[in-house]
Amino acid sequence: VVSASQARADEIRVAVASNFRQAMSAAALSFEQLSGHQVTLISGSTGKHYAQIVNGAPFDALFAADAERPRRLEAEQRIVPNSRFTYAIGKLVLWSAAESLVDSGGLILRSGSFDHLAIANPDLAPYGAAARQTLQALGLWEELSPRLVRGENIGQTFQFVSSGNAEIGFVARAQLSIPGSDFSGSTWEPPQALYDPIEQQAVLLRDTPVGRDFMVFMRGEEARALIRAYGYDVPDVQ
Repeated sequence: VVSASQARADEIRVAVASNFRQAMSAAALSFEQLSGHQVTLISGSTGKHYAQIVNGAPFDALFAADAERPRRLEAEQRIVPNSRFTYAIGKLVLWSAAESLVDSGGLILRSGSFDHLAIANPDLAPYGAAARQTLQALGLWEELSPRLVRGENIGQTFQFVSSGNAEIGFVARAQLSIPGSDFSGSTWEPPQALYDPIEQQAVLLRDTPVGRDFMVFMRGEEARALIRAYGYDVPDVQ
């Protein structure tokens, strides 16, 4: 027997920042089970998603890795009015898959005992911009630039480090905090004072019943608890 809600099942296409893909997959599954609707996720860099939206990509919602692009889309009147909100606050981590390579103070960056440092493209990916800010604040940007390996997004950056193609890299704390996963290696979490807070915002791009329901769900306590479980901070209830 198909329920009335399932009979009216609809699809929502959600563009999601690479760093949030795992958490969003879990949230989307919960929403699908609750509503009977289907959530299709398209992950990638926030800068690339912004360009695709401006060029008419058929996304229903954007869960960005920053606040800049959602604000820009709002100013350009490309979103449903009053739909912009902060869903997560990300943290940057310097990580190596090798035990004991990264010290608790991040001094490895000054010692130079590595060949490659992976970061996300700072012009496209907010975590890449945060990595650049951190290195600039430490006075190491120019010195380490020849050793940088740039991923298109934070997902590719993580792969560079996990595969050993880069000995160390700046990744999202959430990538090391996936429930049920045990990532080995060594880490240093840079002080927040070294980079602007990674305030991740979402916007609704098309005004549909399933879209509104999904955004309400993502602001609810079940989704907020899941976001915390995946290594993010969450803002106060808005």
